[in-house]
Amino acid sequence: MTRLFTMAETSVKTKTAILLMATSALFAQKTGKKLVWEDNFDGKALNTKVWNFEYGANGWGNHERQNYGDKNHKVADGKLAITIKKDDVGYTSTRITTKGKKEFQYGYMEAKVKLATGHGIWPAFWMLGSNISSAGWPKGGEIDIMEYIGREPHMAYTTIHTQDTHGANASSKKTEFPNLEEGYHTFACDWNKNRIIFFVDDKPVYTYAPKEKTQNNWPFDQPFFFIINCAVGGDFGGPEVDDSIFPQEYLVDYVRVYQ
Repeated sequence: MTRLFTMAETSVKTKTAILLMATSALFAQKTGKKLVWEDNFDGKALNTKVWNFEYGANGWGNHERQNYGDKNHKVADGKLAITIKKDDVGYTSTRITTKGKKEFQYGYMEAKVKLATGHGIWPAFWMLGSNISSAGWPKGGEIDIMEYIGREPHMAYTTIHTQDTHGANASSKKTEFPNLEEGYHTFACDWNKNRIIFFVDDKPVYTYAPKEKTQNNWPFDQPFFFIINCAVGGDFGGPEVDDSIFPQEYLVDYVRVYQ
C-alpha cells in the first residue's frame, strides 16, 4: 500500500541512507583490498623469520623503566602474550619488530589486541620507516596505530611523528572508548599516498593528510615495519607507576596487512 511519508520520517530515512553509505565506505577500506600478510601466532613459538627481538633499558631516552629481552613472552592458543613484570631488580618486558623482514608501503594495517592496564603501563602497536637507521628519528617517520597509557583510562591514542611535528608536538588524537579495557579490540590504519586514516574497532577516529607534502611532513612514501611492545612509565606512560598492578599481560590475537 502506498502512503505519504511525514517530514520527520523522510528526515530519518535520509539520515539512515547517509549512514549506510558512510558505513559501506568504511568497510571498503579493508574489504576492497587483498590480505597480503598475517601472523595469527599459531604454533608454540614466535616466528623469528618475521620478528626480531630488541634489547635495551629505559626506552632509549624516554625515561621508561623497563628492560627489554626475549624472556617475557609466549605464543600459545593462537595468541602472543607479552608479560610485564616487576621484581627486585626492576621492570621487564618484550619489544619485537619486523624490521628487515616484513616491511610495507601503503595498505590497511590491523591488529587485534587485549590491553595491559594500570597506572604506568604503556602498550603500543606502531610502525617506523625502513630508513630509520640512516635518516634517524623523527626524519624517518612514525605511525602510532595504537598507544594506550594506563593513567588515562578509556582513551585510545593515534599519532603521527614527522620532522615537522614530533614528540610533544606530534599530530595526535585521543578518542574515548568506555569499554577499551574489556576484551579484545582492533586498531588499524588505512594508508595511501594521500592520507592515513586511523580506526578503532572499525570506527574512523583520526585522519592525517597534509595538503602540501614535503619530506618533513610526509616521510610516508617508503616501506615501514611493525613494532609491538609494552613499556613502563616514561615521559608519556608515567612518570608514576603503580607497582601493585604487576604482572600485566598484553595479548595480541593477530596482525594483518591488506593492500
